[in-house]
Amino acid sequence: MTRARLDGLLLFLLGSVLFVLVGVSSERSSVVSMVDFKSVYFGARCLLQGSDPYRESDLQHVYQTEAGDQYSNPASSPQVVTLYINLPTGFLLTAPFAMLPWGPAHLLWMIVTAAVFILAAYLMWSLGADYSPVASGLLICLFLLNSVLILEIGNAAGIAASLAVIAAWCFIKERSAAIGILCLALSLAVKPHLAGMVWLYLMLAGGTYRKRALQTLALTFVLSLPGILWVSYVTPHWVPEFESNLHATSVHGNLNDPGPASVDPSYHGALIIDLQSALSILRDDPRFYNPATYLISAPLLLIWAIATLRKRVTQEGAWLALAAIAALSMLPLYHRTHDTRLLLLVFPAFAMLWAEGGLTAWFALSLTGLGAAVIGIVPQQFMSIYSAHMLKSIHGLPGKLLTVLFTRPVPLILLLMSIFYLWLYVRHTSVPDPSAVSAKSDLEPPAPVPV
Repeated sequence: MTRARLDGLLLFLLGSVLFVLVGVSSERSSVVSMVDFKSVYFGARCLLQGSDPYRESDLQHVYQTEAGDQYSNPASSPQVVTLYINLPTGFLLTAPFAMLPWGPAHLLWMIVTAAVFILAAYLMWSLGADYSPVASGLLICLFLLNSVLILEIGNAAGIAASLAVIAAWCFIKERSAAIGILCLALSLAVKPHLAGMVWLYLMLAGGTYRKRALQTLALTFVLSLPGILWVSYVTPHWVPEFESNLHATSVHGNLNDPGPASVDPSYHGALIIDLQSALSILRDDPRFYNPATYLISAPLLLIWAIATLRKRVTQEGAWLALAAIAALSMLPLYHRTHDTRLLLLVFPAFAMLWAEGGLTAWFALSLTGLGAAVIGIVPQQFMSIYSAHMLKSIHGLPGKLLTVLFTRPVPLILLLMSIFYLWLYVRHTSVPDPSAVSAKSDLEPPAPVPV
């Protein structure tokens, strides 16, 4: 092992240790400790008892019965726990935990989350270490430290994003394909809107990748069907109830409202990181920010899809494609800060670019480093607290643009990262190759990225 690789590994290990220590400490002291895991845990407990997890009264009864005196008053029960807004396919993952008492269940959930996330981060560092071990180690260390939220609140995105990253490594490195298929299928079952774009890349890329995508889709169906049948048997009317719960949490001023009127008084919607949350500062009206988001995102997605269909499959091209779509997939659909752990997929592409040097490398460092440093709970807490006054005191377009910059930096960073890595991906695919047709399903060893 070279000195540079050892230094990079030490940085990665430092980030992993800090991630666990700070995450566990935050979980023990936070007022929202494991709040997202409570939702899926008590939802599964409700189903195991033959009750309807999508009916608020049923879920609230189970929660108040098992959570003790803390929430004996129905009015004090947090909506994020008592309004179940997860698909029934997720019970595949959560039901085994719900068979355990709360204490062992939430500790085991934290252990599994930390283990798969650190493994996913290590796999991305190991790829980047072939190009830029210290730079990769430094940024991933920072990214790990900024990921403590997934341990603090226990959102399933920590596991789902990690499984998607592990699957991408398996497929692109052509190792342990069966494990990759299982990981991606589980990720799709738990968080389809998070892992869906990784699956779409495999499908569009063709060749062996498309074969893996179809195998994953078949396994996802097999794994998801028992949960759907189980829920349908216990509560035949779960679909309208699910839709009602989604609507209840998304109306203006409620928990999942991306605008500044969000019910969360501390963040005012800042932890929602889709593009709607930034555009809502300009005009807090879904008739404005939804079409505007789609108008910005759709051309980028179309360019990415066309490039993927036309490109020749190489390892470096695959990582550029995944770097672009990991950031871009967060913009048009509802996502929160914990979902951005999928950005682990960006680091191999960054390492390749940094090794190439030049102006492109510095742009890669600036954008990827900014993402690693800012896209986390601590920076967002800090910016939300010290810029909250801007939401009420600044008027006019220049003032609103400044407010977007300070109160909604994450969607802007994601948009810049999307455009940057998509530009490099398109440039990579523009290199003509007469053997592209015959080599469509072949993977080549890494080569310098054309810039």
